[in-house]
Amino acid sequence: MKDSTQLISIPAGAFRMGAHNGGKNEQPVRSVSVDAFSIAATPVTRDQYARFIEATGHKPPDSWTDPRFTDPQQPVVSVTWFDATAYCEWLSEQIEGSVRLPTEAEREKAARGGAEGLDYPWGNDLSDWMDPHHRGDDVERPNRVGQDPPNGFGLHNMGDLVHEWCSDWYDAKYYAVAPKTNPQGPETGVRRSSRGGSWRHAIKVTRCAARSSILPDRRLADYGFRLAADG
Repeated sequence: MKDSTQLISIPAGAFRMGAHNGGKNEQPVRSVSVDAFSIAATPVTRDQYARFIEATGHKPPDSWTDPRFTDPQQPVVSVTWFDATAYCEWLSEQIEGSVRLPTEAEREKAARGGAEGLDYPWGNDLSDWMDPHHRGDDVERPNRVGQDPPNGFGLHNMGDLVHEWCSDWYDAKYYAVAPKTNPQGPETGVRRSSRGGSWRHAIKVTRCAARSSILPDRRLADYGFRLAADG
């Protein structure tokens, strides 16, 4: 099977994780080191997810037939954390490799694009964001992936379109006790972590350090996911 996912290599090293101007769950700000990893240039699309459904008979998302979300190049939405991990397991078998969800630390490092101190993937000023994503008609929906300028690592949609599932359990106080090398999140929890913005929020972009979370079995129309891999 030939997969269309473009994985971009992120070098090993340290970065400043968290934000002084964010919520308490983004503090304390500290230096975190992560091993080299790869992450997809864009979120998983509906077209990519459709192949998974066709091959496995997996239950389609609740919004699968909603005309707002039927463009093949839109991010797939309304997938649970369990759906996302099932997709990763299936694709790993197809490509004879191993893909997974990113950790929160990986996702934040990737969003920063190799620069320190940025609030957003492109800089510090929200007004600098070029917004082609929500123009054209009055229908509220996510745009196609990859329509924004890439960040410093060549990644798209790191602050907009959909919230993206991460592998970690969520704990608002985790940063105070987290290891400074390759943090994986708490060992147990109730909610799963997510990163990135939302097409249906009043402010449709999210800071690099901003954290979110929901129950892993929830199916929300502004939740999707992005692939990652070791090395």
